[in-house]
Amino acid sequence: MPDAFDPTPADRFTFGLWTVGNPGADPFGGRVRERISPVEIVAGLAKCGAYGVNLHDNDLIPFGAPAAERDRIVKEFKKALREHGMKVPMATTNLFSHAIFRDGAFTSADARVRAFAVQKAMRAIELGVELGAKTIVFWGGREGCETEAAKDARDALKWNRECMNFLCAWSKDQGWKLRFALEAKPNEPRSEIYLATTGHMLHFIETLDHSEMVGVNPEVAHENMPGLSMVHAVAQSMECGKLFHIDLNGQKIGRYDQDLRFGSEDLKGAFFLVRLLEGTGGYPAYTGPLHFDAHAYRTEDVAGVWDFARGCMRSYKILAAKAKAFDADREVRQILADNRKLGASHAKAITRFSKAAAMRLLAESFDAEALAARGHRYERLDQIAFEVLTGVRR
Repeated sequence: MPDAFDPTPADRFTFGLWTVGNPGADPFGGRVRERISPVEIVAGLAKCGAYGVNLHDNDLIPFGAPAAERDRIVKEFKKALREHGMKVPMATTNLFSHAIFRDGAFTSADARVRAFAVQKAMRAIELGVELGAKTIVFWGGREGCETEAAKDARDALKWNRECMNFLCAWSKDQGWKLRFALEAKPNEPRSEIYLATTGHMLHFIETLDHSEMVGVNPEVAHENMPGLSMVHAVAQSMECGKLFHIDLNGQKIGRYDQDLRFGSEDLKGAFFLVRLLEGTGGYPAYTGPLHFDAHAYRTEDVAGVWDFARGCMRSYKILAAKAKAFDADREVRQILADNRKLGASHAKAITRFSKAAAMRLLAESFDAEALAARGHRYERLDQIAFEVLTGVRR
């Protein structure tokens, strides 16, 4: 029976062709289920209630395919999108699978490889625009090294910047109003990947010629792999207006990039992330696509793939409802309000500098022991969150 947590296109949920289409292969074994074609993926996701589908260029068009084959595939795919009312909000380019990128794409020591990578990205952007994408994501899976003897990281950053500046300028010259989103990851498949976290990316963006059109695409797994906080990465991105896209999935800390079903690991982390995105705590909500960069367990057949897809979307909606209930809770509101009221008269004293404000602050006498003695009731807040999540508190 349908319920309030069944997804609809209004929820803005999207999946990549490479996610639902993952055949269950891994470095130790080949595929375990039949491949699902792009047209079948569009139909299946529409049936599940998704809003759209995203893609790498080579998820749809084989590497090196002739122009006639490319046009035939795109025509067939666009027909499927129209028939099922599906959108393509985001497109990206595969700059990591082919052997040409074994030393990187935008950071390769060979300028010919960097030029090829930029050309390939241009063609992928053209494909994205043709399909209606407004956001272009860049994940530098091979932009890294195994040994620092290979190259000076400053050269790699410079080459990366040059390529991004070129692509930004070219895109603007075409008259397209696109947004580029950079995706960070600390390692895998390279031992070390340049610009390893969302924070690294946010700084790098400010060095670009057209930083206004470039933001970030944080991914749960990529932040959680080394034990970082996805919630903090997203909060920082939202605070500076740079959350252009997001990848949702599940991940166990310290493991390889697992891309698990959203909400299947670190339930509290997923809860607080959804709370942040939904804006139930008072800040504006994120209104872009909610993209699931995950795939079904290797144990699953094709039917299990659709269980996985529905599970991702339902989990998000369930957590959104829990977040709304948490922030509507009278006790939660009271504790948060009480903490924010502490020392309210001093807030203005440190908000804006003036010589007079500095003199007044230096003259102030604080009772450090009294201030240190007061608790903040965070234990209680966290317990309420737990009870809301487990259904004990409604």
